[in-house]
Amino acid sequence: MVLSLHDSWNFSSIWVPRSLLLLLLGSSIVSPDLYQPALDFLYTSLRHSSIYTASTFETWWTVFIYAVIEVSYTYRFAHNPQLRLVNRNNGSASSKPIPKMRRPKNRVIEGFTYIGPLLLLDLTLIKKYGGVAVQDMALSGNYDLSSVTKTIHGTFLAPTLHNFTLSSPLQTRRALPVAPATSRELAMQLAASLFIYDALFFGFHLILHTPFFLTIHFHHHNHREINPQITNQLDIFERLGLVLLANFSLNIIGSHVLTRTLFVMVFVWLLVDIHSGMDLAWGYDKLLPEGWASGSKRHSVHHRLGNQYYEPFFSWWDDAYEWVCRKKGEKGEPEK
Repeated sequence: MVLSLHDSWNFSSIWVPRSLLLLLLGSSIVSPDLYQPALDFLYTSLRHSSIYTASTFETWWTVFIYAVIEVSYTYRFAHNPQLRLVNRNNGSASSKPIPKMRRPKNRVIEGFTYIGPLLLLDLTLIKKYGGVAVQDMALSGNYDLSSVTKTIHGTFLAPTLHNFTLSSPLQTRRALPVAPATSRELAMQLAASLFIYDALFFGFHLILHTPFFLTIHFHHHNHREINPQITNQLDIFERLGLVLLANFSLNIIGSHVLTRTLFVMVFVWLLVDIHSGMDLAWGYDKLLPEGWASGSKRHSVHHRLGNQYYEPFFSWWDDAYEWVCRKKGEKGEPEK
């Protein structure tokens, strides 16, 4: 088959970011010393920043990153009808009208419903990160070090409330690791946490599509056309589930706090990308090897049909699930 000039350009152009990404990941794992001076400087600066050590930092960081990424995707969606999947699947020369988009001033309530529960957790629970001594956790939570071993466990699986007093009524800061992360740790922990989240959310998503929980999840599917703003169109229960699964995926492998900061950027980008409703030349599904990613195309099919493609970022669990369902169907067929 002869490739057209357009296809040849798309094929060759995607290898530029793909090669750069592979080079960055490979060198981060194989030669971490290359990046350590920069990471040392960055982390030392962050660790002495009152903004970064605030207990609410990750919530506000997530909101900021989401606002930047979603707005950029929404602008592109609204001004490039040729990229919209609904037009590519339409089969006609005319493009469908743009769905009604919500302006930032009309999304204040949506912002508060997202931020409110997370800020409540931030200001009442002690943060527990890998590489942080229990004594430092205790001090951040206003506890007396003489009783720390009796009242605080270092594991995140045992949540600990802040020691509320008049002098310290809220959990306002978080204890951070002393040592910075290496580029190898960042790359490996980021990949592992995304794989874990992807598997956990696949199961969670299947549950959301059962009759009882579908009444909650239906809000996310209630739209005329999938678009970037649908990313955060979630019930509070579902949104908290998403955040808690992301935290579990990071904590279960003892991720460094710097990994968490990087994870937010990649995680939000992937979420908005699969809900973009666009077929982008440099979408993450194009960057990964063919057949690895879910991508916007698969996720738009899920939103349209609702009975397949439950996995958020990758495709392996979906493929395995469909294989099992197909085998069950074959066994259940009557003999002819």
